[in-house]
Amino acid sequence: MSTAPAPTGPSLLATVRRTPFWAQIVGGLVLGVALGFVARQGDVGWLTSTLDTIGKLFVQLLKLAVPPLVFTAIVVSIANLRNVTNAARLAARTLLWFLITSLIAVSIGLAIGLLTDPGHGSNLSTSGLKAPQESGSWVDFLTGIIPTNVVDAFLKVNVLQIVFLAVVAGVAILKAGEKAAPVLKLSESLLELVQTALWWVIRLAPLGTLGLIGKSVAEYGWNLLRPMATFTADIYVGCALVLFVVYSLLLRFAAGLNPVNFFKGAWPAIQLAFVSRSSVGTLPVTRRVAERLGVPSEYSSFAVPFAATTKMDGCAAVYPSIAAIFVAQVYGIHLGVGDYLLIAFVSVIGSAATAGLTGAIVMLTLTLSTLGLPLEGVGLLLAIDPILDMMRTATNVAGQVVTTLIVSAREGILDRAAYDHPTGDLAAAPAAASVRAGAADRVTATV
Repeated sequence: MSTAPAPTGPSLLATVRRTPFWAQIVGGLVLGVALGFVARQGDVGWLTSTLDTIGKLFVQLLKLAVPPLVFTAIVVSIANLRNVTNAARLAARTLLWFLITSLIAVSIGLAIGLLTDPGHGSNLSTSGLKAPQESGSWVDFLTGIIPTNVVDAFLKVNVLQIVFLAVVAGVAILKAGEKAAPVLKLSESLLELVQTALWWVIRLAPLGTLGLIGKSVAEYGWNLLRPMATFTADIYVGCALVLFVVYSLLLRFAAGLNPVNFFKGAWPAIQLAFVSRSSVGTLPVTRRVAERLGVPSEYSSFAVPFAATTKMDGCAAVYPSIAAIFVAQVYGIHLGVGDYLLIAFVSVIGSAATAGLTGAIVMLTLTLSTLGLPLEGVGLLLAIDPILDMMRTATNVAGQVVTTLIVSAREGILDRAAYDHPTGDLAAAPAAASVRAGAADRVTATV
């Protein structure tokens, strides 16, 4: 009787599982660029279509989780503030650092735009351009916060309205106390369910990377970037300065932390944000990296979901400031000091308009309409928006972790031992929920 030969090595699936998540995403990125280049150079239509389908399916799966994830995460985070000492103080300090970092980011964006003149000499035609069908204005922004129909807010994935409903529900649960305990328990169970399902989607990020990057290379190549080379470079340089320089300096001098450890611990979330282009879709990873860097779970459960829907240094600060200068120069419109101050104001106050979803078009139209610039200018930037959005979202997510770290460190609740030695694989299945009882109890995120 013959026996089958014993396997001589690990299976392909086992090898993939043992490969670090960041390496899987890098592999998908490299392969996607290669396949996109082949599709473009060889005019391989079926390959372009396949890459496009893979990318779209990944983004659709992420978006599918957005409404329940945002609602339950914010409801639970606000309701659980009862377990946090000095909750009001922490919330106020978190908002303060949101404002500080946004001001720094928008200042960098304005400085780069003024130094490089991204729209000067671009020779881009504005004839035939149409304003977006849905544009942002302060009236739209303010009236759009309160939904006219609760169901529509979820069906249309209006994140700003979902945030409003979640805040109201969370505060109501907080005020009702024990009477609302069953509702809180249900919300916690739903949150755990949604996050578990979303982790299955996140495991597909390498494939999503392949599709999204490959499709961009196949469709756009470098031809589309040439007329907007300065503008594209400005966005990437501005976001890189905020991500690598500003955040590092803030961590070092405002929080007394080694920035190298931050990038070691937070890099998986930054990578996933770059690929998915969704701050909300990256939320479970963002919270886990914050906790494995020493942020108490009680605080991270509030700060990270709140930041994922309102803290947008890339989409709401760097990008609209440079884009406004670009559009003004293309149309030959002079901007004065008052206009630049207005850009800064819009960027700091209106950042919630981006609401954690893919893209920053609403924020750009809000900025342009406030300045009185032609909304048709948005059409100039729509084609390359996916390329720009990758770096913008990576900056958003990094800033969301940085602010929670700064507040935690300055309030003395950060587990510095965990920060100095971040451990855990963020690609594995989520561990059972655990609560850190004070900064001294280290949470090991084996996720």
